[in-house]
This record gives sequence, structure tokens and C-alpha cells, in this order.
Amino acid sequence: MIEVKQSKLGNGEFNRGVFATVDIPKGQLIHQAPVVPYPNEDHEHVEKTILEDYVFEYGANHTAILLGYGSLINHSYEPNATYDINFENHTFDFYAYTDIKAGEEVLINYNGEEDNMDPLWFLDDYEERMRELNEAEASDGEKDADGIESDSKDTDSSK
Repeated sequence: MIEVKQSKLGNGEFNRGVFATVDIPKGQLIHQAPVVPYPNEDHEHVEKTILEDYVFEYGANHTAILLGYGSLINHSYEPNATYDINFENHTFDFYAYTDIKAGEEVLINYNGEEDNMDPLWFLDDYEERMRELNEAEASDGEKDADGIESDSKDTDSSK
């Protein structure tokens, strides 16, 4: 159903991603990635390694390294997959958020929620996106004298 191949996303040394080998309908379980959890206070050790880029929050007090294909699924603000944390089974369960065609890269939103547009730490335009997000939040609810939201600020962060 899925395989690891070269990804066109990113500019890192390895550029791997997870791709569908068959059409996957919306809602179908794609992969269950077992986790190796560790206490958050141990993260300072992981931060010194390449593994820092491959870990996920795992509840309030833990971080987890995902085994299987889980840590190789790349980010998109327009994801075609989503995941649930299954604490009972100690897995991250990845599902098709939309229909995924064979050959397409499987993508999740690293913010956790599919529509969360918060900037991510590793993006080249992180500083710009943070500034735009802060400006948008500051202008949220700004009303003119008639109680109508003002359109005077352009806060569109799409490019």
C-alpha cells in the first residue's frame, strides 16, 4: 500500500517520503507506526542528533520516535493523510484524509490538525509566517466604527 521513495519536497540530504502504491480511499488506515516513547526531560539528548527532526509529541509528558514509515511522512499545509495517537496500542495510526492516488506522496500536517496553518520551525519562511500569524491574530476582531471587521490589513500568508 505504501513505500519509501525519493521526495521532491525539501532540500535535505536524504529527501525521502512515503508514497501510495495503490489508490487509497479517504478514511482508510494507511499505516500503524509503533512508538518508542521517552520522557520529555530526556529530549535534550535527542536534540543533539538528527533524530530531533523525526520525533512527535506523545502526550503531555513524553516524546516518541516513530518506527516503521511514520517518521518519514512529510509535512503539507494541504495534507492528504492524518493521524491519531493510539495510546492503548502505543502506535500512531495514519489514515487517508482525502482520496490518495497511487504514486502520490502521503502528507500530514505536522501541527497535528489538518487545517492548522501555524508556522513550523524548519520552514525557510518561518520568521515571516510567524510575523504574519501574529499580525493576523492582533487584527482579529478589529472592527470599524460600524462594528464591521476591517479589511485594511492584508494577512494572507499564502504564496
